[in-house]
Amino acid sequence: MLDILAITTPIFLLIAIGYIAVYRNIVPQPVVRGMGAFVINFALPCLLIRALIVRDITEVLNTDYLAVYCAGSLIVFALGYFFARVIAKKSQQNAALQGMGMSASNSGFVGYPIVVQLLGPTAAVALALCFIIENLVITPLTLILGDSAQTEGANRWHIWRKTFVRLGRNPIIVALLIGLSISVSGITLPGPIFSVVDMLASASGPVALFVIGGGLVGLKLRGLRFDMARIVFGKLVLHPLIIFLLLGLVPDLDPLMKIAAVTFACAPMFSVYAIYGQRYGHEGMSAAALMAATLLSFITISISLWMLDSSAAFGPLP
Repeated sequence: MLDILAITTPIFLLIAIGYIAVYRNIVPQPVVRGMGAFVINFALPCLLIRALIVRDITEVLNTDYLAVYCAGSLIVFALGYFFARVIAKKSQQNAALQGMGMSASNSGFVGYPIVVQLLGPTAAVALALCFIIENLVITPLTLILGDSAQTEGANRWHIWRKTFVRLGRNPIIVALLIGLSISVSGITLPGPIFSVVDMLASASGPVALFVIGGGLVGLKLRGLRFDMARIVFGKLVLHPLIIFLLLGLVPDLDPLMKIAAVTFACAPMFSVYAIYGQRYGHEGMSAAALMAATLLSFITISISLWMLDSSAAFGPLP
């Protein structure tokens, strides 16, 4: 267990440093937002491009991993959505947000810095696969459900089109397309260009963690406590548990990729979750769930890694 804490503690110390820096106004919060924009628009895209161009396309497009992670995330999304909609009698927008909060991990800002310490280069491949599910499945599903609840009939096709046009401009999606295109074509980037990509990619982990900490300043644990508790439980417990169980259906999958899948699922929801909540008038619930999940994830991720280390199915952690 001490070995596990040696991996997770530095991650959450960096988050704490970011929080203290903003709370004490050493680094103003607008500056931290700019750092977040840097990570999303430059560092993480370069990380994905670097991961994709140095590997064969057959290694990157791991269909077993994609199938398990997609199925697990959709199951959790559906459970969260239908419980909120049918049992708790929430609006469609609220239910879609609850499903998203339970099934969309903060893979780039929290998951990757942990997985890369565990698995090294394998982490970047798993990150790219997780991003495919989060950005091409879970996010569009949330937007379509949320936006269509406000529109009738023929206009729903307009919502679908706008959603996918918006996704086409997402820097993560653009980076995935660039990286896959280079991998398929066999093109080798010139040394200076690869060095720039490599330097930007290397900045993603620590800067992202600092941004997460700074972004927690000002968030308050308010809103409907049962909704918040349900979202946090779904994200930190149910999502990784469902992924873990589904991995039993693919015994031939690389054990390192299995560890990556569960660990990414253990991460709290992504940091823009509160922004999606604001879009539908539920920013209080989303912000409270984000803060609680981020704080509690130190405990749940540490316990999950300890359990994975003891699992006969996965073998000991590297």
